[in-house]
Amino acid sequence: MGTPSMQKSWRKACGAIKDSTTVSLAKVNSGRDHLKDLDVAVVKATSHVERPPKDRHLAKIVGARSRTEVSHCVHALARRLSNTSNWVVALKALVVIHRALREGDGGAFREELLSHGRRRGHALRMSSFKDDSGHLAWDCSAWVRTYALFLEERLECFAVLRYDVEAERLRAPAPAAEGQTPHTKAQGRTRGLGKDDLLEQLPALQQLLFRLVGCQPEGAAFGNYLIQYALALVLKESFKIYCAVNDGIINLVDVFFDMSKLDAIKAQDIYRRTGTLAKSLSEFYVLCRGLELARNFQFPVLREPPASFLATMEEYIREAPRAGHVANKTIEYRQLDPTADQEEQPPPEPPREATTEEPTVEEPLPEPEEEAHSATDLDDEPEPATTTADFDLLGLHEVSSAAAEIEESNALALAIVAPGGGSSASASASAAVGMAGSSGWELALVAARTDISNRSAEKKLAGGFDGLLLDSLYEDAARRQQ
Repeated sequence: MGTPSMQKSWRKACGAIKDSTTVSLAKVNSGRDHLKDLDVAVVKATSHVERPPKDRHLAKIVGARSRTEVSHCVHALARRLSNTSNWVVALKALVVIHRALREGDGGAFREELLSHGRRRGHALRMSSFKDDSGHLAWDCSAWVRTYALFLEERLECFAVLRYDVEAERLRAPAPAAEGQTPHTKAQGRTRGLGKDDLLEQLPALQQLLFRLVGCQPEGAAFGNYLIQYALALVLKESFKIYCAVNDGIINLVDVFFDMSKLDAIKAQDIYRRTGTLAKSLSEFYVLCRGLELARNFQFPVLREPPASFLATMEEYIREAPRAGHVANKTIEYRQLDPTADQEEQPPPEPPREATTEEPTVEEPLPEPEEEAHSATDLDDEPEPATTTADFDLLGLHEVSSAAAEIEESNALALAIVAPGGGSSASASASAAVGMAGSSGWELALVAARTDISNRSAEKKLAGGFDGLLLDSLYEDAARRQQ
């Protein structure tokens, strides 16, 4: 092993050889001329040289407009990220993606990155990335992972908000009403959102701001120029994100006292987290003010939300109505309505004896002539008076003779053979005699039952032991073994 300087020179030489080889392969493998130029631009913009990407290579990538060109650039950058283990190449690829989202056709690049993540896994998920070639590479690898998390959260925030915070233009303030001081400061989109949209979008903006604050370089990575170049891009986005969160909190305070209890609890959590993020962002700005690239930046004045308002929120939450309280009152009112209607109605007439309900018995269908007579009789009979007595709507207390017969027959079917086989046979015979005037299918059932009883009597063993019972025991044992 040589000295660290020799190792660094060796790595630079290997990186230059890899870049030249990759450029040659890109020129040979690309089919179309404009796609070939994009491949070469991607390789040169993400080279192993520890310098920011050159503007002419970035302009070629950022200037992609057609869907084919944007898709080709995204696939080339994702392939570059997945195949490298060098922190310089990985960081420069992330910088190219970030600048394409900010300066290029952001909508096309966002959609292509999201669709690429759905098909093949997110290109920005680099939680396992590590370059252990040295102490500087180790610290820079940690910052590369944090930077990738911020870019991934940026895409997720766009999916929730359905617009890009960085590309949004501040709107002119609305005219103030009479007796109110006019607003002289431009307002963001979150200033005019409803409470439901606020509770949905503010947590996404806070999570994005949390990822941004986490992009603080540590150790040897803080003094690296390439890290500072990427950090300056992150710092630029913090200004509009903070303004969006601040406008949303002002709007949240205005509509807080119109919320239900559950929404008020969510709003309190959002308000409390905003104070914590304001402190972290203030520390982040103190760190970034010492950077050479951030000397010309105008940092916003951070104002933490007053902590005294949390006590007011707590008091309101204890007294706030729960969601659905008014609906419960409406349901109770509707339940009491029928009793009031019954009191206003005149007392019903007593039911006639002829209309008393009796257990329904299944009878054979009448002949066509009998149907005609019954129809005329029904027309002549007056309609029975409705009563307000409690009806058995489910038929729990109704006794049906047909159901009783079915239960009795099932009970007889469960018993394989009763001890007195002759009595069952005689009972079936008597039932057949009693059903002499019945139809053919009923006689067939009685005959089949008689045959089964006779067979069971024939299969009795010595000592009165039943053969059918023995067979059933064997079958049960075989079924359990299976």
